[in-house]
Amino acid sequence: MGSKPQTDVLRPSGQKALLIDGKKVAEGVLAEVAEGAATLTAKGVKPGLAVVLVGENPASQVYVRSKGKAAQSCGFHSVQHDLPATTSEADLIALVDRLNADPAVHGILVQLPLPPAIQATRVLERVSPRKDVDGFHPFNAGLLSVGDLDRALVPCTPAGSMLLLEKAAAALGVEISGADAVVVGRSNIVGKPMAQLLLSRNATVTVAHSRSRDLKGIVRRADIVVAAVGRPEMVRGDWIKEGAIVIDVGINRVPGDGFDAQGKPKTRLVGDVEFAAASAHAGAITPVPGGVGPMTIAMLMANTLRAAQLSLR
Repeated sequence: MGSKPQTDVLRPSGQKALLIDGKKVAEGVLAEVAEGAATLTAKGVKPGLAVVLVGENPASQVYVRSKGKAAQSCGFHSVQHDLPATTSEADLIALVDRLNADPAVHGILVQLPLPPAIQATRVLERVSPRKDVDGFHPFNAGLLSVGDLDRALVPCTPAGSMLLLEKAAAALGVEISGADAVVVGRSNIVGKPMAQLLLSRNATVTVAHSRSRDLKGIVRRADIVVAAVGRPEMVRGDWIKEGAIVIDVGINRVPGDGFDAQGKPKTRLVGDVEFAAASAHAGAITPVPGGVGPMTIAMLMANTLRAAQLSLR
């Protein structure tokens, strides 16, 4: 999936590294999903996505609204369940059970974080693996682990990162197969599934993290660097091998310069990679913002369409 390669990867004036435009790639994914949804709907199956929000976390509310708008733009049946923060775990699981049984719903997304009184693991594992469009259920994690990508629903951020990597590799004329890849970060949501996706493409994969000895040396030998450790600019620019592809998953808010109109200190977004310095060495790199970020919702829509397609098997 994705838009035409020449619009996905750009070389800004005066910059060595190609810039991987996640917004453009995401637009291409959404266009293809909308086309696929229209085809499926014409056959009598309209893809359906249900999003469950518990509590009033402002960031979660923004994410959920964005997901709902994307679902509607793709022509999905879209429903949202807003529950109070006082909702019990039993009531939330009962809602998940109803959505599991609803034939009009092909994808279920329970927005995280959940209130402290609710064990997220229990809720996420209650979602039917066939409707687990976040790709968090142990069943889907297992399918990914054994390389069964035909049946697995892959977590959205790693799936989007992999697509950006493929675009960059094609633009540079390099092969992912056989490349030395380093994933900095070992989370179940990004790091581990990203490593599995790279293995499925025959890369030689090292999973590093904040406690790795000689992290600089590990990163420096990599042809592909995926940074998903959650620390601002932890991966320094001079660690990057000449010509490497850098996929920066991190989104960190740090102090900016000056004050805004309300007199509050300004902030800015940075990734897990020291972008400016890394750009002097990398062959291609994702910016923050505008790189991996837009891909997550796009791949959620792609997973929902895929779940609807798999429901016909």
